[in-house]
Amino acid sequence: MTLLSSWCYDGSLPESYVMPPETRPGDLIVPMEKSIPVIDLQRKDRKETIQQIMKAGQEFGFFQIINHGVSEDLMDETMNVAEEFHAMPVLDKERECAKDPNGSCKLYTSSYVYPREDVHLWRDAVIHPCRPLDQHIQFWPEKPNRYREVVGAYSVELWKLSCRILELICEGLGLSLNYFSNDLSQVPQIIINHYPPCPEPSLTLGLLKHRDLTIITILLQTQIKGLQVFKDGRWIGIEPLPHAFVVNIGSLLMFISNGKLNGAEHRVVTNSRDARTTVSFFVYPSDESIIEPAKALVNASNPAIYKAFKFADFINVSIINPDDEALKELIYNSTA
Repeated sequence: MTLLSSWCYDGSLPESYVMPPETRPGDLIVPMEKSIPVIDLQRKDRKETIQQIMKAGQEFGFFQIINHGVSEDLMDETMNVAEEFHAMPVLDKERECAKDPNGSCKLYTSSYVYPREDVHLWRDAVIHPCRPLDQHIQFWPEKPNRYREVVGAYSVELWKLSCRILELICEGLGLSLNYFSNDLSQVPQIIINHYPPCPEPSLTLGLLKHRDLTIITILLQTQIKGLQVFKDGRWIGIEPLPHAFVVNIGSLLMFISNGKLNGAEHRVVTNSRDARTTVSFFVYPSDESIIEPAKALVNASNPAIYKAFKFADFINVSIINPDDEALKELIYNSTA
């Protein structure tokens, strides 16, 4: 494996990173005037907060949250450690991510399936599980200094925040508040993406248009733009707000809500000046979890749009052996 960060500063864009014309970002100037909703979690009117979340989840599939209760200092320290990790020499990064013989901490470039890709993505990434913390932290990087201390504290706070957001969503959907207090949300992971400056940003992408294969995702980003959401047939850029989190509805929550919430498609563009690093908190179910529309949301007038399926099967068809027809067959209920 050759990490992008080991050679990307030579000023060239290899042919293997040039997207097909229909996929290229092209003109990187996208509208910001309809930026995604910003929701204040300290708002005293809980009902109004829930309504805002539901509206944003239906219309955009994305929203930003402020006054969320996570320390700004901890957010800054986490981002600093994340940037320091990706700035380390390649051999050091590889050594730090090889502590678990089972490979729970993965360092990769572009995507999991790099050898099978026709075109590569302009990113490096490290991903690892983070709950229960005491079972996983010993396999995390020890360098840079304080990585485990800072990212460990961050993962605990993000777990609390994810539970709080899911409770608000449950209330908005009319589900029991503990609907996700089980195997549907117990396997969170942290992924730190790094997008170096790119010599030809109009020809390549940091991430292709996709939906997250999660329940929800909570993103920490810097003030460098790059995240775009697809809405009403066009791309909308997300304006970074200081110390806000970006929350997006994952495809699994779209299935569970029976389409009431939108697992919005999004992508990441690059730029020629600044490296961009992000820290995502992915809320995943266990492999054996059954994903299906919540029974409380299904009736004669609202039939199930989606089938029941095992999460491991969904991952297998989506990532390991991608097949669009097989995916449709797995998730869609033809009788709906």
